[in-house]
Amino acid sequence: MATMKDVARLASVSIATVSATLSGASFVSPALKERVLAAIDELGYAPNAIASGLKSGKSSLIGLVVPDITNPFFTELVHAVQRKAAAAGFTVLLGVSDDHAGAEADLIRLMRSHQASGTIISPGSSEEDCGKLIEIAGKMPLVMLDNAPPSARADTVVIDNRKAAQLATDHILSFGHRRVATVSGPSHRFVSRERLYGFEASLENHGIEPLPDYVRRGDFHVAEACKAGLELINLPDRPTAIFVANNQMLIGVMQAVAQAGLSVPRDISIAAIDDFPWAPAFSPALTTVRQPIDAMADAALSCLMSRLNGNSEPAQRILLQPELVVRRSCGPPP
Repeated sequence: MATMKDVARLASVSIATVSATLSGASFVSPALKERVLAAIDELGYAPNAIASGLKSGKSSLIGLVVPDITNPFFTELVHAVQRKAAAAGFTVLLGVSDDHAGAEADLIRLMRSHQASGTIISPGSSEEDCGKLIEIAGKMPLVMLDNAPPSARADTVVIDNRKAAQLATDHILSFGHRRVATVSGPSHRFVSRERLYGFEASLENHGIEPLPDYVRRGDFHVAEACKAGLELINLPDRPTAIFVANNQMLIGVMQAVAQAGLSVPRDISIAAIDDFPWAPAFSPALTTVRQPIDAMADAALSCLMSRLNGNSEPAQRILLQPELVVRRSCGPPP
């Protein structure tokens, strides 16, 4: 493996000149810079970011941990954070926890061992486990995104999840539905409970009593949501509409509707949280509540950069607003 010394020898310059070319810390003439870069390309030299970080006391790495990279919400979030971090001169080290609290803890330890300057995490775990993650992070700044409980002693960026659920449910109810069910996320997650509270609040505001049989868990995954959707559809008093608490479960519920031979919205109306690129491509196009992913990435990085620049103020909680995107998946009850 090529070293900085090898680059300096091939370019006929000092090691200090190679270092200055790479860091941009001091001026290097265009001619010398060209020789150094040509030598780097020829040798395939890659600077050791971890070693550089140890030497300078700073690192250009930041961590990003998400629970599920197959979910379009997190795919778009990773892209947004990576793009914005690169513009700020940082490289993103991505970890995927697959919804396991233990894996989240291991990934935070990994980010620390790689000398990451800080980490943004969208935890899939409970409030108690979120507290443990903050302890594991130690002095490394940690920003929690999406499923971030108010009790977290770290900077957090969330949307108003109750309002998001109310927007979708109010839209369903505006067509005159009275038998409205929900497919919700795992009960241990703060974000799931908030969306369920918002759904129930919307029903109560319209004088409708939430029924236990009309609440099914889909655990934020396609297969479980398909099963939950079929359970609802096969009830003796079938709901005329379903509010779905995230995009993965929306796909599962639409699979259940198709398996049952029903039509949306003629037989059953559907609305969900999380807009995604395929929502307009369904027939009919799906009504969703959009999360401001770009703004969430901006806010999370802003919090992290503020901590890296020495901000020692108490942890802040940034609350962003969702947006209802009306399409054609809701209509009057049959």
